[in-house]
Amino acid sequence: MKKYSAIFFDWDGTAVRSRKAPADRACAAMKPLLAAGVPLIIISGTTYENIAGGQLERFFTKEELKNLYLGLGRGAFQYAYTEEGKPCLFRTVLPTREQLMQVHQICFDIHQFLLERYDFATDIVFTRPNYCKIDLMPEHDRGDQLFMQDGEQAALANKMQAHGLTDGMRTLTGFAAERGKAYGLDIVSTSDSKYLEVGLSSKSDNVNVLLSYLMEQGIQPQDCAFFGDEYVRIESGDFGSDAFMMTPLSAAADFFDVSEMTGERPPHVTVLGGGVDAFLEFLHAQAQA
Repeated sequence: MKKYSAIFFDWDGTAVRSRKAPADRACAAMKPLLAAGVPLIIISGTTYENIAGGQLERFFTKEELKNLYLGLGRGAFQYAYTEEGKPCLFRTVLPTREQLMQVHQICFDIHQFLLERYDFATDIVFTRPNYCKIDLMPEHDRGDQLFMQDGEQAALANKMQAHGLTDGMRTLTGFAAERGKAYGLDIVSTSDSKYLEVGLSSKSDNVNVLLSYLMEQGIQPQDCAFFGDEYVRIESGDFGSDAFMMTPLSAAADFFDVSEMTGERPPHVTVLGGGVDAFLEFLHAQAQA
């Protein structure tokens, strides 16, 4: 097995089975690598409060925390830890208030566009600091497993076809991009089937900031591994949110998908399957390599 110098990974659905699931197993698998000086980087669309209940640091020593980093909030927040073992924001990628209000308007425009032209109802979550979540399937409840579920792609495709959206997700991402241009904004749209997320940043920003930092410490992209569970292509649109970890800067790294879902992935993604268990087994194997 190749020994990696740094490991980037998604949290929900990759390191833990759900946001409310205990983090003990994941942290136990992370601990030997952190103790050995291997940087581990969590890349997630959620906030710090939703990673191990906002208490991730309690699982590790201060020395281990020196090698733990988090890129959260769909590009917005980059965390390291202080000498005292406390989480510290060292870089943010946030829109101005005016830009965020423009993103809100664009999402409401998408909502109206779908309702008026296609009789397609949506809900919108406006409370994110740098993007909005448009719920394309408000009738579908994921419970506490908030990552993409098998069968959701087909359900969304069927719903769109039933409402006359023959170009599927491309219609929405194209409309979002056009509305963004009207405001002078470069809109980034991602989807996990149930939600269309519209904003000005993505996991690409998290990766580029944190990988650049590690490169300054001598770690090269080709010596990094990236793990996720949402690489699969969404309907007729783009790939899932974890595919945004694949940037020009990270292109030489190795990418792995632990999802059991069927479907097309980006080139150079190795499909392992096995879910959380497969990822944690990888961490244990790396600690012994």
